[in-house]
Amino acid sequence: MHSAVPATVAPQSPGAWAQLRGLCILVQGEGQAPAVLRGCQQHVVEGQQGPLTLSSPCRCGTAGMRSRQRVFAAAMRLLLRCLRLGRRRRCTLVRQAEQLWRYGHLCLRSLLYNSFTNGDVVLDSLFEPVYWLVDHVTRWFGVTYTPAWICWHLAYGHWNLIMIVFHYYMAITTSPGHPPQAKDDLTGVSICRKCIAPKPARTHHCSICNRCVLKMDHHCPWLNNCVGHYNHRYFFSFCLFMTMGCIYCSISGWEMFRDAYAAIERMKLLEKERLQVAANQTYYQTPPPTFSFRQRAFHKSVVYVWVLCSSVALALGALTLWHAALITRGETSIERHINKKERQRLQKKGKLFRNPYSYGSWDNWKVFLGVDMPRHWLTRVLLPSPHLPHGTGLSWDLPPCVAEQHAPLLSI
Repeated sequence: MHSAVPATVAPQSPGAWAQLRGLCILVQGEGQAPAVLRGCQQHVVEGQQGPLTLSSPCRCGTAGMRSRQRVFAAAMRLLLRCLRLGRRRRCTLVRQAEQLWRYGHLCLRSLLYNSFTNGDVVLDSLFEPVYWLVDHVTRWFGVTYTPAWICWHLAYGHWNLIMIVFHYYMAITTSPGHPPQAKDDLTGVSICRKCIAPKPARTHHCSICNRCVLKMDHHCPWLNNCVGHYNHRYFFSFCLFMTMGCIYCSISGWEMFRDAYAAIERMKLLEKERLQVAANQTYYQTPPPTFSFRQRAFHKSVVYVWVLCSSVALALGALTLWHAALITRGETSIERHINKKERQRLQKKGKLFRNPYSYGSWDNWKVFLGVDMPRHWLTRVLLPSPHLPHGTGLSWDLPPCVAEQHAPLLSI
């Protein structure tokens, strides 16, 4: 071992301290040089003006440098270990997914494997839905109906369905109309005793909605909405086309209903005979059922659908006729009771009552349906149309489709 030999450096010029600083930077690094010159007495033995004695390489700087290298090496090892673990985990997930895919593919092939499978079998399997349609659907039209009847069913059935869906959707989503809450907007109108708001003519308070409705007819639970000025036409059109659709289904399915009902009666008879035969035989000699559950469910479904359509046609048809009579007289369901009482009161006095909002049977229908010209019977009645009714529901002026006004003798 060689002992440290001190080296003496005499600063002959002002640049000697700069040379010493550069030497310390080379040994300890740039960040440690000022600390060495200020605090380490082993480096600088004498003052700035005297000779400088440097010992062997600085032990404190070397130790700090080694500690930083160890920390850096440990951090690099930890980083490499994390990368290696992440790569292993990804490889494991990919390997497991590949094994699951192979296992599922093997299971599918084992379930569908058939040594007799060829192109003809695959082609027949693809055409199986077409064969089912021919056996269960097309025969109803091809055997029972002529091509003209097929076109009629396709055209009328889809048209009727579109009209039902359109008017039902518009009836439940269209607001019936409500009067403004500000008292300054309307003049010469009464005040509702329940909501304390202006109440124009033909306006009534709905206890379910808890507000006044313009030209209120009734609150319909099937629509979850009031039937008023802006959706009265949608409600009546829905009832009308729904009744027409139920009648159409009942008439078109009459033959199917008869066949299904006869098949159910035949099934009951065969079931009774089978039970009588089985009573005289052992359990192992019991004959199998003569009909399947699918056949029985199909025939019962046909009977149920026909009975349902016929019942709805009768009930909804009666409601539609009732509203058609009200529209012909130019009044709503609520006004019908009011007008009836007023008519009886005036009749006792020998006077005649006339509805002030009735313009005659034909004009009432034109006003209700919004028919202003002949082509509107097609575009606004026979086709879906979201046009608004005449007027705002706040005042009842003469509609443009009415030729002349029928002056009422008395008004409500």
